[in-house]
Amino acid sequence: MKLKEYLNKQLKRSIEPGPKDDIVLSSRIRLARNLDYKVFPWRANNAVLENIWESSAGIIKRQDELTDPEVLYFPGLDQLDLELLIERHLTSYDHAASKKPRGLIISGDEKVVVMVNEEDHFRLVSILPGLNLEAAARVIDTIDNKLSQELGFAFSEQWGFLTACPTNAGTGMRASCLVHLPGLILADKIEPMLRELAKLGVVVRGLYGENTEVLGDMFQITNGPTLGRTESEVIKTVEHVVSAIINYEKNARNELRHGRTALLTEDKVYRAKAILKNARSISLSEAMSLLSKIKLGLNIGLDIPWDQEAINKLLMIIQPAHLQQVTEKTLSLEETDIVRAMVIRQRLN
Repeated sequence: MKLKEYLNKQLKRSIEPGPKDDIVLSSRIRLARNLDYKVFPWRANNAVLENIWESSAGIIKRQDELTDPEVLYFPGLDQLDLELLIERHLTSYDHAASKKPRGLIISGDEKVVVMVNEEDHFRLVSILPGLNLEAAARVIDTIDNKLSQELGFAFSEQWGFLTACPTNAGTGMRASCLVHLPGLILADKIEPMLRELAKLGVVVRGLYGENTEVLGDMFQITNGPTLGRTESEVIKTVEHVVSAIINYEKNARNELRHGRTALLTEDKVYRAKAILKNARSISLSEAMSLLSKIKLGLNIGLDIPWDQEAINKLLMIIQPAHLQQVTEKTLSLEETDIVRAMVIRQRLN
């Protein structure tokens, strides 16, 4: 099966319900692991990396937790394939852009991903809908324990798991939540909150991870350095922070719905609805921003004729690579904006 056909079938994870999913879109646990006695990817030559891929992909694919897995060797993929994987949050920009031997094993439901030869030899990732970090951790811990037995991961009694980047050493864990915060943005309260988060040792990133921009009022909240901290402590810290953010966002939404700016909030939401139903050309940034307002309108009880599932699907399929997949041709920036507006109109009218 072609990758494009495979991804077209697997949109379910992005629209599944989950705990607190009115604000937390997904929870992600990622473990960085390296083979014992092998140089890290940034120092390894292509022959070594090729050997790591060939000796590990089959073992990873056999793990029960990766049901109906898809094994993707990146040198065999075209640029559109790689961009689709980034837009689906299944690989990183750096992993996709590298010219070295590397690849990816994805479970059929897109909830478990193993990146091979990214910054570390392995990045083990579990992604679940809503606020679900502990469940995601249980899944990835099971895979980690099995792979550790079969592959042998680099570990130091003093430093914990050894990783390419010192900030990942120790547990090698990143616990992240993708949160939707239109209320705090419209209420002009997002900047003070982001400053407070920095004091708590958590990191705030854009929609596609490190060094990416915020789109659709969506932020990734993730832990800082893990050295000297247990996995449980890392997860509890992120959960605590995200729970606090949920309360702030709920308060902001309540104020926007019932406070002195309620009429202005309704105006913004219904203007967004009108533009999306009638635009003939629209950029990704504007479309994401307007769809974010529609999601907000749904959550605060305004008269919106669509459901969350329909809007969540649109947020995924209006990305550039997904639009090229639909049209089956390379699109210029101008053409992409026109096709995006057409797809939105077709879905909403």
